[in-house]
Amino acid sequence: MKFEQLNKKTIQVLNGDDMDWQTAIKIAAKPLIDNETIEKAYVQDMINVVLEKGPYINIGPEIALAHSRPNKSVKKIGLSLLKTNQEINLINKDHPIKLWFVLAATDSTSHLEVIKSLLTVLMNSEKVNKILNATTVDEILNILKS
Repeated sequence: MKFEQLNKKTIQVLNGDDMDWQTAIKIAAKPLIDNETIEKAYVQDMINVVLEKGPYINIGPEIALAHSRPNKSVKKIGLSLLKTNQEINLINKDHPIKLWFVLAATDSTSHLEVIKSLLTVLMNSEKVNKILNATTVDEILNILKS
């Protein structure tokens, strides 16, 4: 993978028990708040977009890419990941998710390399399955680097 946004500080692995989709997005985004990539307002923007447009962030089986339009709440390009061991329904049971990516973009083009690198991984079903079955952050990082 050709980007440094996903690392030990931006990847989390949690069980996901008793977690709803809004909480999953909030937890997935927390590393980006902590490293000052985004402000809390961006998290609510991402949730509001799903409430308005539905589960469009479900980009593949068990994969969500939460994001919103670039705005003043985004300070720099960023990407984080929450991997849950339990499926969490995005809006309804038709959209079970275990991989919760959060993308922060400062404009309409500067994040495209990050998206390209991420899609290269997500289009590899073997890697995706390994990530879905991973139990630690180090394991996920090793899969992403392979």
